[in-house]
Amino acid sequence: MDISALKSANAQRWSKAKLLRVSDCAVVAKRLVAAKNRYQAVETKTSVPWFVIAVIHEREASQDWKTQLGQGDPLNQVSTHVPRGRGPFKTWEDGAYDAFANCAPYAARNKDWSIGGLLTLLEQYNGLGYFNRGLPSPYIWAGTDQYTKGKYIRDGVFDPNAVDKQLGCVGLLIAMHALDPGIKFDGVARLAPQAVASASPSITNPAPGSIGAWVKSLFRRF
Repeated sequence: MDISALKSANAQRWSKAKLLRVSDCAVVAKRLVAAKNRYQAVETKTSVPWFVIAVIHEREASQDWKTQLGQGDPLNQVSTHVPRGRGPFKTWEDGAYDAFANCAPYAARNKDWSIGGLLTLLEQYNGLGYFNRGLPSPYIWAGTDQYTKGKYIRDGVFDPNAVDKQLGCVGLLIAMHALDPGIKFDGVARLAPQAVASASPSITNPAPGSIGAWVKSLFRRF
């Protein structure tokens, strides 16, 4: 497995991706950012950026605090989905620490938080079945123009015609950045130009009529 090739592919997709479900991402991003303090508590113990933790939580369990972060199984039971045999845990934070420190891809050991490295870690977290098929992962790209169809409907079972209805990590990260510009992607000066305004004016002060202005107007509705 050439991880460097996947990092490059994800960085290239990021640079040209167009966000299609802007308003949906805005709604979810608002509640993810609202829980920043809880995610930061796990970041302190694992060094995994809080916004990465947040999008995994959304993808795995729709931000349900009564589930294990690793796969969305109940917090108070031994998990039956991959990673299997984890838990039970007393708190959501305990389960999150276990998922990052003790389960593949061992996110707590990751040192590359560039946009390519970050997105590849997220893809590894979900599994590399899409990469092996030469496809963009919906876990990352659903809700953007980089993904159309194809989905693992359960562990190890791929349906080429299934469409992932969940929001992918990229759209959520872009929407969260719009709410909290403190979110940074090391090695990347700005977000994908098709998704937000250009670097000047900034995302917090977009030019009239730009996509950034459209994104900002949507956040005012929530």
